[in-house]
Amino acid sequence: MSSDFPTVLILAGGLGTRLGAAAQTQPKAMFTVAGVPFIAHQLRLLKREGVKEVVLSVAHKSDQIENYVGDGSQFGLQVRYSHDGPTRMGTGGAIKKALPMLPDEFAVLYGDTYLDIDFAPVYTTFHHNKRPALVTVLANDDKWDKSNMLLKDGAILAYDKLAPTPEMQHIDYGLSIFKQQCFDDYSDAEPFDMSALFQKLIASGQMSGYEVRQRFYEIGTPSALAETEQYLLSCSS
Repeated sequence: MSSDFPTVLILAGGLGTRLGAAAQTQPKAMFTVAGVPFIAHQLRLLKREGVKEVVLSVAHKSDQIENYVGDGSQFGLQVRYSHDGPTRMGTGGAIKKALPMLPDEFAVLYGDTYLDIDFAPVYTTFHHNKRPALVTVLANDDKWDKSNMLLKDGAILAYDKLAPTPEMQHIDYGLSIFKQQCFDDYSDAEPFDMSALFQKLIASGQMSGYEVRQRFYEIGTPSALAETEQYLLSCSS
């Protein structure tokens, strides 16, 4: 466990449309999973991994998240909030908007994933590879989704969701680390997604990769939520 893992930005502003009517009245982060809101599981995991500060990027029904999490002290963390605002900024735009609240090096998590791994080696690899961005990747073999990333010698050489090639054997696992300079070319008012940022960084040789063997869990669909709940219940039994 690391005692100095950087501040983590959790992207928790999604609408959760694949979860049906329930997502219209509450954000995904507040869905009950194994007895508590999902965000509680994420924050407890981050505390376990040595994280001290978290910024939650929120939008849809954000008051519910803020009322539950508060300042994060109940989880042993310092939690602050970045509001996406009335205009949907995309995942990349949400990160850009949160930059004033983040240090020069920071990590990003999706608000609907549970990544039960050791975080410290990821940060160590980020510094060892001396690139301004790192993405964790899972050796996928098209099991969870179509493989769309090419990892070679610690670097991400290609990424294409729309037209993946046979040599691509990995997918985005869900934990990334950036230096703020990665966002210098984007304006505060420009909506964009992380996938566009990834491609830009990869094209200029600025993104390294860290291969993960442990599968991810997520709550983006009813079936995935049920599977994640089963896993979390098994961990607590």
